Amino acid sequence: MYNPFMSKCKSFEPSVNLNSKILILGSMPGVKSLEKQQYYAHPQNRFWKLMGVICNTQNLGEADYQFKLKILLEHNIALWDTIKCCSRKGSLDSNILNEIPNDIKALLKKYPNIQKVCLNGNKSYSSFKKYFPDLLEKYNCLKLPSTSPANARYSLEKLIDEWSVIKE
Repeated sequence: MYNPFMSKCKSFEPSVNLNSKILILGSMPGVKSLEKQQYYAHPQNRFWKLMGVICNTQNLGEADYQFKLKILLEHNIALWDTIKCCSRKGSLDSNILNEIPNDIKALLKKYPNIQKVCLNGNKSYSSFKKYFPDLLEKYNCLKLPSTSPANARYSLEKLIDEWSVIKE
């Protein structure tokens, strides 16, 4: 079980299959997600509401976690994190220290249909750029605004406008 007072964080396994064409990368799951062992588990994170709109699936935010992952995979969307492990107090990306990246190159090699990489927020993008600069050239990489509740300047409507590019 995750202890919120410990500062060692480890990301989850990717949700991906051979049909995946889009890879969404977060930075590192927050405290609530680590506790529940689910991507974007904080009730105020807008990720699942946003994906519900993008995948044309009503009430995805309230759905069972396995159903949420299934819907993404049915829409050829894979989900993972840029960072494999790090030290962090709390959930803020700005508190991440000693990060070690996930092996994104190996994932992309194993799943060759992935053509677009969407980076959920500044930390995901900066880590991706730091560890995988060559992939920025090789893939269609999109830096997108974070769905985190800490990114309060973006309303859900504004996030939908920005993130709708993943369908193109």
